[in-house]
Amino acid sequence: MPSFDNEIDAREGHGGRGASNGTSNGVTDHSKETVKSLKNGTDAPTQAINGDAKESEKPSTQDGEQAVNGNSEDPEKPSAQEGEKAEEKPTEPPVERGSVSEAKSIFRGPKDDDGEYTWSEKAEAEDKAAENETTAKFAVVVRKKKSCDSRKFYEAHSLIIQSALLREALGEVFKDYPGITPSLERFVVYAPFRPFVHRWTAFQAYMARTDLSDAMREHLQILHSILMEEVGDTLNVFRDYVSLGVITYEHLWTIFPPGEVAILVRNGNRISAFEVKESNYIQTRCGPSMEVYQRMVDVDGESDTFGWTESTAIIPGFNGTRKINDLKVYPIKFHEDKDKLEKTLIERGKKFESLRGYQFKQYSGMAVTWNRDEVELHMQTAGRVVIDVKSFDKWSPFAARDIQRMGNIDELKFTEACKEGLLDEMAEEKRASATVATKLTPYHQMVCFPRVRGYSLKTKSWLDFYVENVSDIEWNDKAFESLVLPEDQKEMILACTEAQVDNKGDGFDDVVKGKGEGLIMLASGPPGVGKTLTAEAVAEHLRAPLHMLTSGDLGSSAGDLEDQLQSVLDMVGRWNAILLIDECDVFLEARSVHDLERNRVVSIFLRTLEYYQGILFMTTNRVKEIDQAFQSRIHVSIEYPALTKDSRRQIWSNFLRKSESLAGFSDHDLDELATADLNGRQIKNVLKTSQLLASRRKEKLSRKFVDTVLKVESLRPEASHIYM
Repeated sequence: MPSFDNEIDAREGHGGRGASNGTSNGVTDHSKETVKSLKNGTDAPTQAINGDAKESEKPSTQDGEQAVNGNSEDPEKPSAQEGEKAEEKPTEPPVERGSVSEAKSIFRGPKDDDGEYTWSEKAEAEDKAAENETTAKFAVVVRKKKSCDSRKFYEAHSLIIQSALLREALGEVFKDYPGITPSLERFVVYAPFRPFVHRWTAFQAYMARTDLSDAMREHLQILHSILMEEVGDTLNVFRDYVSLGVITYEHLWTIFPPGEVAILVRNGNRISAFEVKESNYIQTRCGPSMEVYQRMVDVDGESDTFGWTESTAIIPGFNGTRKINDLKVYPIKFHEDKDKLEKTLIERGKKFESLRGYQFKQYSGMAVTWNRDEVELHMQTAGRVVIDVKSFDKWSPFAARDIQRMGNIDELKFTEACKEGLLDEMAEEKRASATVATKLTPYHQMVCFPRVRGYSLKTKSWLDFYVENVSDIEWNDKAFESLVLPEDQKEMILACTEAQVDNKGDGFDDVVKGKGEGLIMLASGPPGVGKTLTAEAVAEHLRAPLHMLTSGDLGSSAGDLEDQLQSVLDMVGRWNAILLIDECDVFLEARSVHDLERNRVVSIFLRTLEYYQGILFMTTNRVKEIDQAFQSRIHVSIEYPALTKDSRRQIWSNFLRKSESLAGFSDHDLDELATADLNGRQIKNVLKTSQLLASRRKEKLSRKFVDTVLKVESLRPEASHIYM
């Protein structure tokens, strides 16, 4: 028998498998099967199977097969024994689909011509698993792949941290880092190893600790060496860019580690701060961009507590380097005056915190509303507003912001600048223990949302108000005194409204609880005699919001009225506001058999108001046409007569005093102006136009400007003369 080496050489020299037909290359067949036999520990059977004979004595393929089977008869005819077995084998009945109590595995194969994966019962040949008992003993397993970098042949694909010591250390290094759980038995980190780049300072600080064991230090040094090979270039480039205050789009992710405080700059100077959650490169319609996920502190309207609201900011891709503080989103530490900015943001956050719950305030500036697609739109507004997130979420047509519960504020967080000076006094404070966040730390105040949601009483719209534009109300304590009404009527109005606010009217309500507990006041008379002013003066005196509506705001159909009116009553009830329904004749007019729809409107209006518990003012010009059922529900009815000369003189005097222009008018001027048959609203309009005319000429308001306006309006007093 030839040697094993010779057999291998012979097989390779004669083409291996390509010549194994059993007739012309007996050497190759012989050598091939000898390898198997050596592996199996047999020799003679191999020769018997292959038949080491001359060509003329060599049996045909069929004969050879028969020799193997030990059967010299026709192979197509089964032996008697096989026939008996075939006859004895019963026919198996069909199996019902899904009835076998086992699981069957099939394996995905290559794709077919249509690009779809094929499936097979047989698995492809399996190599030995790369991760096994041998690799399990190492502190770190580095999985490598071919590199696209011309300086390397291989680069790390991922790291498997198996060392319990390393997982313990990284648990502290990556504390609060999203998506990272080092305590996992199989802790895998993938290239480009962003978490290590983001927490490199913390990693080095941990390595520098003096209380580490020798084993821990050794494992950390192994990991450090691996990382330096993989992210060392990135760290060097990052340090270089940061020192120059610039960054490339490719390395933009390095300046946005999770937990970093960053700022968003809008409209040139409007800045809001937020905490970075993560950042990713994305493809938008405008091209490659980076999406920065951010979170800010906001108010949860349902629980009236603070929580996190999340959103995204987009940084469009760019070529080359760009100054970091020229980006519209960048870390606050790169701001030119970060210390001053942080103090400003914290002060704004304190104001934001004070506006939690229901607040009645003054506002002037830009505010935010939304279109049908929930896209933000800016609008200019001014006037009194109600800051109330809970009411916004309940009654506004806009979606409520999703607020994640903040839970315990169990850790005071600081930026580097705060650590150095601004928040040093916080270092020794105890951690908050409240189950929900009801008080904010300076850090959380810094990352508060820049706007508060509420309702504009002037525009009757739900808006998002910028915190810096909210201010306290300057109340007009002389508003009620300026009312041109008999003193006994003014006293009665104050007595009723003050008692309603102080709940002093208890004991005279309806038998049914909750019914008839409100105060309904009706003011009737011609236009411009002070009906609306009465409601405004009462609201000013009580320091309460005044919500003014007309019949058009509530709708004219019965269905619209019931829903709208009930929502308004609930809303003003929450705010302890005064409701004024101006020119509400359509709701008060007596019912008739000819207009059933209007009858339904009046009935709904009456029924709904019976359960209102606040103060309601209504004005009408047609008191004689009021429905009888409604007259019995009015607590105070005031008839305003047409203005007399004396009342007109007082109105002229009141308006001039308010505009600080009374000194420019003599008593004789007031007497003459009072002779003009004008109502209060007309007098106000004349003075407003006169003031505009005087301002244009850069002069103080005087009689000559009033005369000019009256002449144009053909409303000159009978005894007036041209002011010289």
